[in-house]
Order: sequence, then C-alpha cells, then structure tokens
Amino acid sequence: MRDRLAARLWYGDDLLAGVARALLWPAERLFAALGASVGARKARAAGHTAVPTVSVGNLTVGGTGKTPMAAWFAARLLARGFSPAVLLRGYGDDEPLVHARLNPGVPVLVDARRQRSGKRALAQGATALVLDDAFQHRQMPRDIDVVLVSADAWDGRARLLPAGPFREPLSALRRAHLVVVTRKAVPALRAREVADAVGNVAGRVPVAVAHLAPDHLVSWSGGRTESLATLVGQRIVAVCGIGAPDAFVAQLQDAGAVVEAMTFSDHHAFNASDVRAVVARAADAERVVCTLKDAVKMGGIWPPDGPGLWYLSQTVIWEAGGRGVEALLDRLVPLKALITPATSGPKTESNA
Repeated sequence: MRDRLAARLWYGDDLLAGVARALLWPAERLFAALGASVGARKARAAGHTAVPTVSVGNLTVGGTGKTPMAAWFAARLLARGFSPAVLLRGYGDDEPLVHARLNPGVPVLVDARRQRSGKRALAQGATALVLDDAFQHRQMPRDIDVVLVSADAWDGRARLLPAGPFREPLSALRRAHLVVVTRKAVPALRAREVADAVGNVAGRVPVAVAHLAPDHLVSWSGGRTESLATLVGQRIVAVCGIGAPDAFVAQLQDAGAVVEAMTFSDHHAFNASDVRAVVARAADAERVVCTLKDAVKMGGIWPPDGPGLWYLSQTVIWEAGGRGVEALLDRLVPLKALITPATSGPKTESNA
C-alpha cells in the first residue's frame, strides 16, 4: 500500500498528486540542500583503494537493476582473473542471498561501513571490490563509478525526495564514469530515447544501454529450468516485493502468460502468512512465478504440497555501449600486478 501511494505521488498526473507534490516542494528543496552538503563532505573524505573497485548505484529509490548489474560486474572481474568480493550496506536480507546465487563462490560482505567490510574482504584474499548501491556513499573510493537509470520508470522529471523518487538531481551523473540506462519491459527504442536525454545532462560521461532480459524459468525445488515459451497461455500468479513491480509483471505478460499479480513493498520480508495467501490465490493457477529476490525469502517456507514456485532468471544484454563497458574493465587488469599483501588495504582515513 505504501509503495502504491508513493508511486501515485511521484508519477501520477491527477490533480491530487500535483497538489501533494506542490505542498512537498519546500521539503524537496531542503532535501536537495542537505544532500549537496553531505555529498561534498563525503567527497573530501575519500582516499585511495589499493585494489580495483567498481561501484554500481543509481539516482533513484530502487527499481533500476543494481543487484543483477553489480553481479554482472563481479562476474566480469572474475573472468579477468580477479578475486572479487561484493560489499553491501544491507538494506534487505535478500541481497546477499541473491548475489550468492548469481555468483557462487564470490564473497558477499554486509556492513553499513564499507571501509570496514572492504578491509575484511581484502584480508580474506579479495583482489577487487564491487560496491552494490554506493553512488551516494562516497567515502569509499572507487575506480569505476557506474550509475543506473531505469528506462521503465523514466518520465523526464527528476523530482527529489519526498516529492519524487530521486536521491540526487540529474546533474550528479557528471561525477560518474559510466551511465547505464536499463530496461526491463519497455521497447529498445524507448531506452535509446532515455539514453539520449540522459546523455544531454551527463556531458562527457559515456552512456550505455542494457536490457535486463528474462532468460528462463527456474524451479525453486530442484533447480529445474524451463523455457519462457512454456508460459504461453498459462494462468500464473506473479509475486514480487521489488522496486519496479510493473516491469516484472509486464515481462511475464510479454512472454504470453495470463498474469494475476500480488505485489508487496520493496524488500518485503515474506512470512508464513504471506505464503499462505499466495498459495490460496494460486489455487487455480498453473504455477507461481516470482523474482530471484523474492524466491530466496519464500523458498524456505514454501509448503511442499503447494503449487510450483518458480523464479524468472534474467540476463544482462548490452544493446549500446557494451564494448566501452568492457574497455573500462580492461583498464583495471594492469593493476593486478600492483596488488601485494603489503598494499592490500584501503588507504583512507574515512570511517565510511
């Protein structure tokens, strides 16, 4: 309910939403002023990290695909011979579990102070760090700063909290090394249009486009996989507690499923009562489909005699700028020769 009210406030075109945003204008300006002050102080606190570090973040509250994109960067660093670790601040219990599923064997450390978890990761042998959701947390140094913008949620208006979903104004994109426009359900042309609009603001910062594309279905029980083609004509219950539920539902509908949606707030902690409600709703459905983020929380309490619980696996497909992204990562490879036990710690006085 809270997420639906926020979405109406942030994106609604009705009179009530417009009046509410107008009343919140002073709070929005105050948020902008405080954000600029804190950001400048954090930037001054930044130092240097002795191992390659990639940050993946965004300007808005949820829904851009940070976790799968951070996992993609961790996998690409692994392919280049690094031993990466993923650092999270820990907004939800689901994120570490999702990363563990996407990149088995890559350590995931959760700590509100990333400098502290970074030191732990390096002590465990990490030779590269990936910061999930760190664009606003600027004390932790990074070699590549990636910012995601969702084409699915883009309406051309960058309203700051609480009047809109933006944590920072669009001009903040100029301090990034790479802007990635992500899309889940909107057409590729729409993503290119958003990339053009974002590029006009980002200046010299390169802009890439990535499709977070549905890949296949995975059964939570046993890990069996099925093609998306099996969804054609099937009546399913789609369950999600994510930042962009409409895009997830649209992906399933585009695959040909007849969808009944059950949406919860982002990072919702599913309990036995929630699962019973889902099972009851799915009495006449052929299966329940959720995101991996939701499956890691529901799977452990899913009844063995309930309907099949499946999650939609996604893959990152670069539709523009992919070679430039790989080139950015290639520039980190020579740094491997500089990593030694004597220099394998963050060199900074910050307490991030």
